[in-house]
Amino acid sequence: MDGNGRWAKQRGLPRAKGHEAGAEAVGECLKGCEELAIPYLTLYAFSYENWKRPPAEVRALMDMLHKFLNDKGQEMQEKNMKLLAIGRLERLPQHVRASLDHHIHATSANTGLTVTLALSYGGRLEILDAVQSLLKSMQSGQISPDQITEELFQQHLYTRDLPDPDLLIRTSGEMRLSNFLLWQISYTEVHVTPKLWPDFKKADLLAAVTDYQNRHRRFGGL
Repeated sequence: MDGNGRWAKQRGLPRAKGHEAGAEAVGECLKGCEELAIPYLTLYAFSYENWKRPPAEVRALMDMLHKFLNDKGQEMQEKNMKLLAIGRLERLPQHVRASLDHHIHATSANTGLTVTLALSYGGRLEILDAVQSLLKSMQSGQISPDQITEELFQQHLYTRDLPDPDLLIRTSGEMRLSNFLLWQISYTEVHVTPKLWPDFKKADLLAAVTDYQNRHRRFGGL
């Protein structure tokens, strides 16, 4: 979800205002996914590298995340949506983590759209954490090296309970992966739009899905 800062700069506003507008775009995306009956949505909300940003901006982002959870949590419950989160969540501020855990638990039995927030997340870190988890299983004698397969490795990823993405949408014209779901997107279709994230509407989601529907996915075959 790229472009919050640029959106604010173009309007002579503080970066925090761009993040606020970006949170509103998330609401648009949730509505669009619900209307299109899309079963899974993963939002790259805060990367592990984002901790390097100025402390004031990080605090503002965490406060905004806390507000988003409080504002949207009940709505997600009412709309039968399930909330999940992936990443090194232990680094989140206590009040944010408590709200996140509360809404994950409250929506755990829901069967509609599964919304996964990638928070304090990095694709390389996820792979490293999976390797460390596998090593611990080997050291305890639960598995042997010759038992390690792609399927077993996937069971040690943060996304073990999620399918691999079909479509990756990249806003603001960025043409890089930015350390997002590196294992999972091996055969994911990519849609890039020049729109900045705060300007991303339901119509843009529909355009991305239509583009995806016109692709021929070969998964390495013919």
